[in-house]
Amino acid sequence: MENKKTKMKRFKKMIFYLFIFLLVLCAGIPLFILLDPAFGRNPTKEQQESYKQLDNYVDGKFVNEVSTRLGISSSESSSTNEDFFPDARDRNPAGQIPVSAIDWNKIKSERDSLTWLGHSAFLLSIDNKKLLIDPMLGPIASPVSFAGIKRYQYSEDILLHIIDEMPPIDAVFISHDHYDHLDYPSILKLKSKTAHFFVPLGVSAHLIRWGVPQEKITELNWWEETEYQGLTVSLTPARHFSGRALFNSNTTLWGGWAILGKNTHLFTSGDSGYGPHFKEIGEKYRPFDIALIDGGQYDRGWPDVHNTPEQAVQANLDIKGKNMMLMHWGAFTLANHSWSEPIERALKEAQKAGVHLIAPKIGETVLLDADLPAPSSSWWNLDLDNAH
Repeated sequence: MENKKTKMKRFKKMIFYLFIFLLVLCAGIPLFILLDPAFGRNPTKEQQESYKQLDNYVDGKFVNEVSTRLGISSSESSSTNEDFFPDARDRNPAGQIPVSAIDWNKIKSERDSLTWLGHSAFLLSIDNKKLLIDPMLGPIASPVSFAGIKRYQYSEDILLHIIDEMPPIDAVFISHDHYDHLDYPSILKLKSKTAHFFVPLGVSAHLIRWGVPQEKITELNWWEETEYQGLTVSLTPARHFSGRALFNSNTTLWGGWAILGKNTHLFTSGDSGYGPHFKEIGEKYRPFDIALIDGGQYDRGWPDVHNTPEQAVQANLDIKGKNMMLMHWGAFTLANHSWSEPIERALKEAQKAGVHLIAPKIGETVLLDADLPAPSSSWWNLDLDNAH
């Protein structure tokens, strides 16, 4: 009898301790999100109130121009064309990715140029203005340093001190607030050497929490334009979503950017699935001298929010891009495809479609006031490199 009572007491204690643990966990996670600045901050009530009049803001959330699925059902997945979304092999590089040492003299010159920093991060020089797009320059796409998706290994650690080595930055452009595009540690380092930040609606709340003065931030809705130091800047629509924490999805806007200088008209799609917005952008701003288009991290699980490589090439045709560069690859594995598959598929499709696609190494500076070179080598073919 005593044994039964003892066992019952122990069982009740276990249930009690489990209850306390779950209670602490349930309270601790929201508290951690609230206190850790890396999660950012939700738009203020005043901001949310001002968004209610907008066509792309419904019931407290931003929405896409066309119906967009963030996932598909199991029945849809089983019937998906396997050639369109092939299963992954070599999702991570077999070794270090060869990158170029950064040529700061070329970047600091007055010539228009583009330097890819991996994924969707670019350092631009347009009309001698130094611009950064989606400067995710850290080693991990995550709100915490001990867990998350790690950046691939590069042959040179070109990103370790890159912000310190950069010239003063005239403007930073953010496409949306996901961790692989809006990086808290990078913004902390950039805020003192950046003159201005351009962001979609709501994203200013994150930057202000991180110490960026409000007067240094311009927020735009889709199709809104502004002039900045001789450049025309416009936030263009994209087909995607946003959010940095458990309960704030789509409380901030997402988009691409049209940046129009005297000699170079540049478009960056941001993260986007294929849609009619590309033709609309082309009709309004064409032609673009260079188009940076999302064509990686596509997956059968989210078919509407990232272009496949073939769709990226079609998007370039839609926006009337004279030259195209594929982005959203070369840094992180976020989907079920080979890490180098995006560029390989895009090159094949570009050749068929008559699109001039460039594929410089990460860190390589491309001058935009000259004929842009076609890929001279398959630098992403690590097996070929090892064979030599």
